[in-house]
Amino acid sequence: MEPPVALARRSAAAQAKASYQYDQAGQPYYSFRGLLEHLATLTRNQVRFTGAPATVPMLTEPTSTQREAFHLLGTPIPLTIK
Repeated sequence: MEPPVALARRSAAAQAKASYQYDQAGQPYYSFRGLLEHLATLTRNQVRFTGAPATVPMLTEPTSTQREAFHLLGTPIPLTIK
């Protein structure tokens, strides 16, 4: 017996998206866990310059993906860890 509805077929664009794992801008697609792991690479380091007695906190430069994630969340990139 044949199914009453024809099976769905992926469009060429959907097939390309699934096979390349990159969007049209060349950015990789992330799973939720993968995005959280990528966001976790945004760190604050204590830097001591030669001859200076004190350390200075410095943030790593956020990637375009990290910037976009915080932009989409509508929140600034945190400057401190609470």
